[in-house]
Amino acid sequence: MASSLSVVNSPASPHALGRTSWPGLIEAYRPYLPVTAATPVVTLLEGNTPLIPVPAVAQRVGKGVRVFVKYDGLNPTGSFKDRGMTLAISKAKEAGAFAVICASTGNTSAAAAAYARRGGMRAFVLIPDGYVALGKLAQALVYGAEVLAIKGNFDDAFSIVREMALSYPVTLVNSVNPYRLEGQKTSAFEIVDVLGDAPDWLCIPVGNAGNITAYWMGFCQYHQEGKCDRLPRMMGFQAAGAAPLISGKPVANPETLATAIRIGNPANWEKAIAVQQASQGQFTAVTDDEILEAYRLLASEEGIFCEPASASSVAGLLKVKDQVPSGATVVCVLTGNGLKDPDSAIKHCNNQFKPGIEPTLEAVVQMMGF
Repeated sequence: MASSLSVVNSPASPHALGRTSWPGLIEAYRPYLPVTAATPVVTLLEGNTPLIPVPAVAQRVGKGVRVFVKYDGLNPTGSFKDRGMTLAISKAKEAGAFAVICASTGNTSAAAAAYARRGGMRAFVLIPDGYVALGKLAQALVYGAEVLAIKGNFDDAFSIVREMALSYPVTLVNSVNPYRLEGQKTSAFEIVDVLGDAPDWLCIPVGNAGNITAYWMGFCQYHQEGKCDRLPRMMGFQAAGAAPLISGKPVANPETLATAIRIGNPANWEKAIAVQQASQGQFTAVTDDEILEAYRLLASEEGIFCEPASASSVAGLLKVKDQVPSGATVVCVLTGNGLKDPDSAIKHCNNQFKPGIEPTLEAVVQMMGF
């Protein structure tokens, strides 16, 4: 059983495919993806990320519930965006594109830059000035993206890139690009491949709302193929300061320390609502304090370092734990690596950094309390 393992990897990869190594998600799931023999696959061998049991979280939920985290922060550029980008960039290259463009709060820019440059294309990125974590900005720059910081928020940047893609020779690779969601749905495949069925609940951070849409696509496709017997309730969690799906109207000035989901007008709004209704799920807001509590819990008790936005899935689960059925299997999606936002880690951890200690055994022993 999966619960007896410390880390669970997808059996759809090395041995099940008869290969000696993971080939990347396009090759692993080619029959389920819109690719042909003519598609030039641009890959960094993304996917096959671990499904990790989190007993400390499960203990807080109680009722015999099993909880796992799908840690997509272990993709090549450190986030789930790689899943969608390998396909979006491969299809852009197939169509003869020379440049791609995106608006980003950070993770999309890193993935777009890495895959575009690997595919021999230029990458243009619009970001909200001052609201992108330094780890993500560093990635986009070192990968070779041309980064333009605007005096506005993500929604302003997204409006601009949508217009540009209509009038200029650049391919838009935000989540409105259908190939992005096609690639991202493979995470649902991997979860079913490991568990043997879909979970009862899928808890997921919601920003631009593409990923919750993609996961539902994946679960539905596997269900239609007879790969799973059930479909999960899709439980989406937004930061309280950027929660348009809960308030029912766009948020003009979204605010949250979870910058990856600091989006006031999700591009996939209608699709996400359709997912919530079809799965009998719900959207719930979590405060920054609740996000940070889950963020620290994952790191200090589970040994899993994710970025703050990722922790909103666990924060949300703990907030609505009374609604979880007894004995349920729950998967929380962790979308990004903690090293994406080192400033938040240092600022919000509970451990003290102790500098300036004399280089002697006695001084170190004294500081350690022995």
